Amino acid sequence: MANSEQASLAIVALLLGLLVGTGCAPIPTATLSPTSTTPPTDTPTHTPSPVPTATPTLTPTSTPTPAATATSTPTATPVPPTATPAPTSTLAPPTATPAPPTAPPAPAPPPFVPVPPSGRAFATLDDFWAGAAEWVLESFDVGLPVGESDTVYRGGGEFWSYLHASHRSAGVIDKCGDPVPFPGCVTLWKSHDGGLHFALESPRCLFPCTACPCDSGLDHVQQQQYPRVFFDTDSVYIVYEWGAGTSLRTSADGLQWSAEARVPGTGAWHAEQGSCTEAESIGKHPHIYSELEFECLVGAPPGIYIEGDLLYVFVGLGRAPGHMGCYVGDKYAGAGGLRKCASNPLFGAELGYGPVDALGAAANPYFEFRTISSADVVQVGDHCYMAYEGVRGPSDPTVVDDQFGLGFARSVGPAIDGPWEKYPGNPVIMDLANNWGIGHADIVIVGPATYLYTATSTTTRGRYVLVRRQQLTNR
Repeated sequence: MANSEQASLAIVALLLGLLVGTGCAPIPTATLSPTSTTPPTDTPTHTPSPVPTATPTLTPTSTPTPAATATSTPTATPVPPTATPAPTSTLAPPTATPAPPTAPPAPAPPPFVPVPPSGRAFATLDDFWAGAAEWVLESFDVGLPVGESDTVYRGGGEFWSYLHASHRSAGVIDKCGDPVPFPGCVTLWKSHDGGLHFALESPRCLFPCTACPCDSGLDHVQQQQYPRVFFDTDSVYIVYEWGAGTSLRTSADGLQWSAEARVPGTGAWHAEQGSCTEAESIGKHPHIYSELEFECLVGAPPGIYIEGDLLYVFVGLGRAPGHMGCYVGDKYAGAGGLRKCASNPLFGAELGYGPVDALGAAANPYFEFRTISSADVVQVGDHCYMAYEGVRGPSDPTVVDDQFGLGFARSVGPAIDGPWEKYPGNPVIMDLANNWGIGHADIVIVGPATYLYTATSTTTRGRYVLVRRQQLTNR
């Protein structure tokens, strides 16, 4: 009896365990993950039929299998790793992580504030013309090659200087990577310290070539000499010499330039190729054999200025004696819209070569006999002022040009295409000398300061500043 009772108790205990294992209520649907990939039929939502209690012969293994599929035990319904949102699913993946905030732009350089030499006061070109001002050397060597350049102020402490250079003079290569022959192409030099030190940051020709390799007959990389540049309100204009004639290009930023356009009627030619005016004619020089010369010249190192919508291009006219002339036209019409100024020549070398044996200071009055060119023009007050090169020519038949000077002139009134007058103290800075860079001067006006870049020796280019004469400053 005891054994049968124990067996009965064991069967009851087993049946109670099965009832506990199958559960008594449906699994709330809220416990299912909305993103679960388990089919809904795997987890029934109805109450399963209870195991009959009147069948004592039921074995333990006859009901566990369906019970296991009907319940959601911890081991039967785990959500696979891919079935639930990964922790990173609501975050950007590493590659999509927003970049950290960029550094704020570098502050603009402080404004350039010109400072006069100690104990001196700035002066204007009007003061200079009146005899109340003088040029004082501020920097003997600013790093520019000796010779020709045109320097402009670009804001802050930045100055740009356009000049021609070659592989021989500055390691310059053309846009195709080939060395540039002497005298070279137009390059851009920059200063970031107020115009006291310049460097060629990219030793490449500024102008592109039509194809590679560059074609000397089309691209003229071997001779883009004596550039002059003007930054207008909406465009930049540049002129330079090639083959004694004048070429013009334009730009939006002073870096990328248009194709070359020839100023019509410029160059050097023989009389049988076409006539020329008296001012454009090449005369006799006491130390140059005339058969070595052309008979007509309009061009040489040019100059440029823009006044309103009018573009002025300054050119040398003739030789022995030399003259200054100009072209004028609508700046939007380009080179093709230019015509000769009505007032040509603006001025000339009226005094001739002078005594053949006069040299140095004794020859100063005749410093511009052979050629007048390289105009750099600015407007101050009611006048346009011009720095220009005067060349007397060779001092004897055995040498080339060896007498150079720097002159100044100004318009008599506000009109450029009108009468001009020359500074009575010409040449300035130094007496007539064998310094072929002295006459290629750049006038740069920044606020109250008037600077002049020019050759300080035969190997250096420096900067002068215009100040009131000492005795007047101390009054």
